[in-house]
Amino acid sequence: MSDLHIRALEGIAQKTSNDIDRRGRQTQTIQSLLTERQEVLVAMWELAKLESQEAAGFSSTIEGLKAFSQALVDYSALGHFEIYERIIGGQERRGNVKKMASTVYPVISKTTEQFVDFNDKYDGADDQESLTNLHKDLSLIGESIAERIESEDQLLHAMNEAAMNEAALAI
Repeated sequence: MSDLHIRALEGIAQKTSNDIDRRGRQTQTIQSLLTERQEVLVAMWELAKLESQEAAGFSSTIEGLKAFSQALVDYSALGHFEIYERIIGGQERRGNVKKMASTVYPVISKTTEQFVDFNDKYDGADDQESLTNLHKDLSLIGESIAERIESEDQLLHAMNEAAMNEAALAI
């Protein structure tokens, strides 16, 4: 085998290795996003349960609110910095993923703003009066989370489908 053939095979092997690494990172990122999403939903459920129980006490509700807000911020940031920023930055090459992203990103962006607004509103809540609208706001943020999940699922499905197609082509 000539040096030219060896270099060509090395190039193909390197590209294949890079593609496998990228797909592995994508799979890990998606799994992390789903884990963060689950943590948000659990924290929201816990907070709603505390908020509806008069016996829970103000300090328990505040702690639940802090846990929920932190989970919401972490979830939002992970999606933004690990998935959406790559797409927005033009680094995504797969056409169907870019097309789906352009469809769902406005919803995802809107929900991110709503999450930040919720966090800002309740950051530093330290008295009963600051929780006056918590029940209503939790309901609204729950609707936003549902909207985001629906949009994210569409995008994640497109990403997984593209990865499976790439894997099939590599074989």
